[in-house]
This record gives sequence, structure tokens and C-alpha cells, in this order.
Amino acid sequence: MRQADDISILLERLARVLQNDAHAEGLKPTQWEALRFVGRANRFSRTPSGLTTYLGTTKGTVSQTLNALERKGLIRKKGDPGDRRQVRIELTAKGRRLLERDPVDAALQSASDLPEQQKAGLERGLAMLLKDTLKHRGGRPFGVCHTCRFFEANHRDGAPHRCALLDATLSDEDSDQICVEQEAAC
Repeated sequence: MRQADDISILLERLARVLQNDAHAEGLKPTQWEALRFVGRANRFSRTPSGLTTYLGTTKGTVSQTLNALERKGLIRKKGDPGDRRQVRIELTAKGRRLLERDPVDAALQSASDLPEQQKAGLERGLAMLLKDTLKHRGGRPFGVCHTCRFFEANHRDGAPHRCALLDATLSDEDSDQICVEQEAAC
């Protein structure tokens, strides 16, 4: 049990360090997380409801967060031409530039300096921990598109790929982004 306590304490301390750094650039930690989500999510997931699911928070909190990011000129909300009820979120050029100065990048740089075997083990362990934690909370993991059971690589009707769930063509860029609909392939 002691090792689990140590892991929990280390994760909490790392989260606190990252959380403190997240006040950089005049943004709140939730605003940074929303900005990162919009930068990483695919076109199907960049919606207020997708962000609500990803953050595991309320619609009101997400609405306030998106309004603040829009006022700062970091995101833009657009209506979906295919569904007038749906709102799509995209980064502005200013938002993309800000993400290039993301304070989390220092931690990512430290992780990238680890030996390959430690990096792989850390990634697997953290992914399993997050997946199990989200499962117990009723959340979704938001995996990368090309790891999904619905992803069809080099599909004859794709561009060059296809999502069998949404019956939509996918670019190479789409396939590297996270998706609210993602279900891990077996």
C-alpha cells in the first residue's frame, strides 16, 4: 500500500506544480485545459459538449470558460452548417501562438529526456490510471483517432482514412487527434 501512497503523492505534487504554472499568460488552469483540448481534438469533438465531457465539468463552467477564451481572442465559435443546433470551436491564430508557449511543455520536455523504456512504461501506466479513474467516475478517455476500433486506415472511400462510426472521411491530421467517440481497438 505504501507504493500506491507514494504514487498518489507524486501525482498530486506534479499536478500542483503544473497547476501553478497554468496561471501563466493570464489564463486560469481550466482555460489552459480547454485551449489544449481545442488544439488536440478532432473536428467532431471540438464542441461545447465535447469539452464538457472531456473536462468532466458542468455546461455552465464550460460556457464561461469558452466565453472568456473568445473574449481574449484565443478561440472562435462557429455554427455547424450541417446542424444549426451545433456549435464548433476552433483556435484563432492568437490561440495557436499561445499554445506554443504552453507552460506544460516544460514537464513534457522533462519526460522526453527519460530513457525510452521509462517513457513507454510511464505513458502506459498513466494511461491505465487515467482510464480506470475515468471509468469509475463514468467519464470517457478521449483516445487518439487512429487507435479506435472504428478507424479504417487507407479506406477506399476515405481521404485517406474513414471513421466507420460517423461514416466520415478522415485526413492523416484527423487520425492523430483525440476524439470523444474513440473506443480503443482490441
